[in-house]
Amino acid sequence: MADPELDDDAMTRFEVPDFEELPEDLQNRLTAETEEAGFTPNVFSAFAYKPSHFRAFFDYHDALVDDTALDREEVEMLVVAVSGRNHCYYCNVAHGALLRIYSGDPELADQLVANYRQADVSEKRMAMLDVAVTLTEQPDRVTEADLERLAEVGYSPEEMWDIAAVTAFFNLSNRMAMFADMRPNAEFHTMGR
Repeated sequence: MADPELDDDAMTRFEVPDFEELPEDLQNRLTAETEEAGFTPNVFSAFAYKPSHFRAFFDYHDALVDDTALDREEVEMLVVAVSGRNHCYYCNVAHGALLRIYSGDPELADQLVANYRQADVSEKRMAMLDVAVTLTEQPDRVTEADLERLAEVGYSPEEMWDIAAVTAFFNLSNRMAMFADMRPNAEFHTMGR
């Protein structure tokens, strides 16, 4: 496969670097992501702007999705609900596509983006989303009662930790995507529909 081409439109407020000028480890990661997806997701092109941040960002992302007690559908539900509350265009579209794929439900992502409270989800998952949105919008309002509610609906302490970690990470991701004006790849709009 040819070297990935980083889309100059991946973000509008900072210059997207040239693939050939990136450190070898970033080139390898970008090549692997491009081969897996069939295109280079613009978040990789954008974060390549600062290699040390690229490494830290994707190392933590990988830990969150590879070493989690949550299932991947729940991870993506959290991302989409949080991104919907934050109005993050990139993550709404990109993770909406991933949620459609992992859930097999073409409507769920749209429900979560518009108003997570109206989503067709179980009581257990609604409790998860409620806590994630509180942590997103009013972190000082998260109390022991939130953890008790999560326990009552069946989440383990490790799963609770992972709910908070995914929520916190994607609040960071949303803010960087919006600050840099990251643009979702056209491919994401139709995936899983």
